[in-house]
Amino acid sequence: MTPGPVIDLLKTRGYIDDAQAEELAATIQQNGKEVAQAVADFGVMERQQVLWLIAEDLGAQFIDLKGFNPDPELIASIPSATARLYKAAPIAFDGTRLTVAMADPLDAQASEDLRFSLGKEIEFCVADPKQVHSFIERVYEYGEGAGAMDDMLSNLRKIAVGDDEEEEANSAPIVRYVDLVLEQAMREKASDIHFEPFEDDFKIRYRVDGALYEMAPPPKHLSNTIISRVKVMSNLNIAERRIPQDGRIVMTLAGRDVDFRVSTLPTTFGESVVLRVLDRSSVSLDLDNLSLPKPIYEYIEETIQKPNGIFIVTGPTGAGKTTTLYACLRRINTIDSKLLTAEDPVEYDVEGIMQVPVHDGIGLTFSRILRAFLRQDPDKILVGEMRDVETAQIAIQASLTGHLVFSTLHTNDAPGAVTRLVDMGCEPFLVAASLEGVLGQRLLRTICDDCRQPYEPSAALLGELGLSPEDIGDKKFFTGAGCDECGKSGYRGRQGLFELLDINDPVAELITERAPTVVLRQKAIELGMTTLREDGLRNIYSGKTTIEEVLKYT
Repeated sequence: MTPGPVIDLLKTRGYIDDAQAEELAATIQQNGKEVAQAVADFGVMERQQVLWLIAEDLGAQFIDLKGFNPDPELIASIPSATARLYKAAPIAFDGTRLTVAMADPLDAQASEDLRFSLGKEIEFCVADPKQVHSFIERVYEYGEGAGAMDDMLSNLRKIAVGDDEEEEANSAPIVRYVDLVLEQAMREKASDIHFEPFEDDFKIRYRVDGALYEMAPPPKHLSNTIISRVKVMSNLNIAERRIPQDGRIVMTLAGRDVDFRVSTLPTTFGESVVLRVLDRSSVSLDLDNLSLPKPIYEYIEETIQKPNGIFIVTGPTGAGKTTTLYACLRRINTIDSKLLTAEDPVEYDVEGIMQVPVHDGIGLTFSRILRAFLRQDPDKILVGEMRDVETAQIAIQASLTGHLVFSTLHTNDAPGAVTRLVDMGCEPFLVAASLEGVLGQRLLRTICDDCRQPYEPSAALLGELGLSPEDIGDKKFFTGAGCDECGKSGYRGRQGLFELLDINDPVAELITERAPTVVLRQKAIELGMTTLREDGLRNIYSGKTTIEEVLKYT
């Protein structure tokens, strides 16, 4: 929704003054937030009230699209391409007049263009833009995609395998099928796509919000051909199936530029291929959008402005460590700072930052790149991962000679990162002197807004969390019932859990004494550290996630 008219309406009605209008406009431009949500976050009024106000101003009806399932005749009144182009949903048709909800009801030009395009008398109503987008995806894109996929699979079963694999991999049906798989993954907001050959079948699975979902499988006899197509797209050697290969696909899908990081692995029944989806538009590379607890947000804001030291983000694969560090880099990516990154691979291209990909095959390791960095006059350095003692020691040396270093480690919690560095072979007194802080992080699924409902958890489940009835008091618990919007899972989207270990004097003293992780952890808790489990409880009580998710990740 265009922000200008909404802000003008709020000013005219006296809800905000000129200064607030300017601040709101700047916030929307900077964070790219949807307008009604930005107004709600600004504290002016609730999101629903914004939409009601717009409807009242236009003299239009407000419609709730939740659970709205029109009949095929009504859907056909707006062609699929037109609905997507104008972000328009057909609501009702009385024989002469078509009622339509648009994602941006204040866009007069689009309204006129839609009238002209359809050649019908149209009455416009107002609906939640999120619901309009969801409706179009569900009714047009998903329906169309599912139908196209069924037709495609039916045609693929008729294809026989020939001798020229490369020619087959580039044949029209295979090309279209693989493109359709990638398009569907993008619509589902998948983070990974798995192509998996087994003895009797060939599976394709998507990872959405951390969980894997299987799609309709293609014919088993085409597994090599389909995998060869993916390898052709990523410039890999299709004749080489004995060793793992890594590649990259850059393409435009649904109007967005998307990178897929490709990894192949030889298995008993053929090559397994996994594509990591690097969709810049779907990843929030801004500290303000990471839902960090206020004390941690303020600590990071202060730490990333320091002239030297090491800041580490830790957690398992897929915990969002890279996203957090990119958000930090973007905050300090100013004209007066030289920023260098060593990554394996470079996941997102960021303007103004010199990014170097690791290439072990030619000896371009983290440690070698880091040594070269120190001769490039940097201010801030990102080392993708501290994998070995050599890299860790150079990072410590860099921090002690006036550079701020960011990096990641794969450990279970924040205090464990300190012990890992010492176990690697780093001198404890150097770790204590150079380390500023460690952020432990997890990603867990959040309850779907459209089907969230309160429920009473069992005593056994509460016991697993270590909670007694006295601890709970009158606190409420929520779960997702499962609906069309979340694919019946009860979850939609993900939320970070965080714990921050501040390397203050008492903690630094324990590090120098080679104290074990459990002692460091206990001291940090005494000094006020909120653990991952405690942050999980905060998210449970606020209704953002479920007990099961917190138990799974903490």
